Amino acid sequence: MIEANPVASIIQIAGGYCLPRSLHVAADLGVADALDDTPSSIVDLATRVGADPEALRRVLRLLAAHGVFVVQGDQVRHSPASQLLRSDHPQSLRAIAQMFGLSFLWETFGAMEHAVRTGQAAASVAYPKGFWTYLGEHPEAGRVFNAAMTGKAGGAIHGILGAYAFSAFNSIADIGGGNGHLLRAILETAPTATGVLFDLPPVIDDAVGIASERLTLLAGDFFRDPLPSCDVYLLMDIIHDWGDEPSVAILQAVRDAAGLGATVLVIETIIPDDPGPDWSKMLDIHMLTVLGGKQRTQHEHAALLAQAGFRFEREIDTGAGVTILEAKAV
Repeated sequence: MIEANPVASIIQIAGGYCLPRSLHVAADLGVADALDDTPSSIVDLATRVGADPEALRRVLRLLAAHGVFVVQGDQVRHSPASQLLRSDHPQSLRAIAQMFGLSFLWETFGAMEHAVRTGQAAASVAYPKGFWTYLGEHPEAGRVFNAAMTGKAGGAIHGILGAYAFSAFNSIADIGGGNGHLLRAILETAPTATGVLFDLPPVIDDAVGIASERLTLLAGDFFRDPLPSCDVYLLMDIIHDWGDEPSVAILQAVRDAAGLGATVLVIETIIPDDPGPDWSKMLDIHMLTVLGGKQRTQHEHAALLAQAGFRFEREIDTGAGVTILEAKAV
C-alpha cells in the first residue's frame, strides 16, 4: 500500500502516543460515566470529573476526531465508541482502556529497544521482577488488569458460544482459565457436561466460590503439574503469553493428559495473512515487549500443535475478535 502523504504518516505515528494517552486519561477520570444520554457543556463535565475545562475540551476534541465522543462547540455528547467507556455498559471497555494506560506498561515500552535487540521482554529492564509480580505488589493495577481481562473475555464469550457446539463433550477442561468465566458460560449451554478449571493456586483460591457438582477446581502449574483428563481442553489467550518453546511445552502437557482423539481449542487473536493494518499486529508488539510472547498466524499455531502431538483440524472465526483453532490428539 502506497501512502499518499508519507511525511504526515511518519509524523502521525511518531507523535501519535498522545491519542491513546488521552483515552487512558478520559477512562481514568470517568468522563463517559459523568456524561448521560443528553449533551453536556464541557465546563459542567469538567466540574463533575475534576478537570480543567480548557484542557478537557482539547482532549475531547482529539478523541472526537477519532470517533470517541462528539464535540460541537462547547457541548459534548456520547458517540457509539464513547458509550463503551461507561462502566455500566454491558460490553464496557473502560477497564481495558485503563489497563493499557498503566504506568508499568508505559515504562516497559520505554525499554522496548531491549526487546527488539534481544527478543526478550523489556519488562525485565523496567521491572526486574516481571509483569506478574508487579501486579501482585500493586493491588490497584492488579484490579484494573483483572477487570480488563474479565471484560475482554466477556466480550468474546458470546461469539465463542455461537461459533462452537460444546454440547458434544462430556468433560471440559479450561487451562489457565482464571475465574472460570468462559467455562461457566459453556457449562450453561452444555447442561450434561462437567468442567475442570485449572490455574495457579492463588487464582484457584480466589475462584473457590464457583465450585459446584459440575465444576471442579484444580490448582497447579501447567509446566510442572499433571493436567486433568477430559474430552476437550480450552486454552484462551494462553499461548500468546509465551515464546515457541514454552508454548509447545504447554501443549505437550495437554497432550500428555488427553486421550487419543481428544480435542484442544486454542482461542487467540490470529494474525491474518493480509499485510494491511490489524489489531493483532499491535497486540503482537505488546506481547513481545511486556511478556516476551507473540501473536501468531494460523499456520504458526498449527506447527506448534503438530510438535506437541495434535493434528490441526480447522479455524473458526467467532466474529468477536478471537478465533478458535481446533485440533485433535493423535
